[in-house]
Amino acid sequence: MLPARYRMTRSAEFGATVSQGVRAAQPDLVVHTLRQTVDGEGPRIGLVVSKAVGNAVERHRVARRLRHVARALIDELEPADRVVIRALPGSRHAISARLEQELRTALNRALPKSEAAR
Repeated sequence: MLPARYRMTRSAEFGATVSQGVRAAQPDLVVHTLRQTVDGEGPRIGLVVSKAVGNAVERHRVARRLRHVARALIDELEPADRVVIRALPGSRHAISARLEQELRTALNRALPKSEAAR
């Protein structure tokens, strides 16, 4: 489970990360990253799992997998990092190992660009 202090909860945080951040797409995920100039309490991670992914049971299953995968990556993120993970419909059939690999790939692509954009 992703600890509460690392969860992105405010709509303004989601909006800023998606609109100002760098986007990296993978087959089952789209990751938006933004490195803020002011260091926060730690990295903040938000999830977007729309109805296109499936019914409520499938969406919650995908969200649980993504939270678990994101928890493993917290130590690799800077305290100023903001990350929004948007699940695509194919994510409902993906296993956790595949989601983790796609998330790592997307973060490796997006974070260096996010840092350069500052």
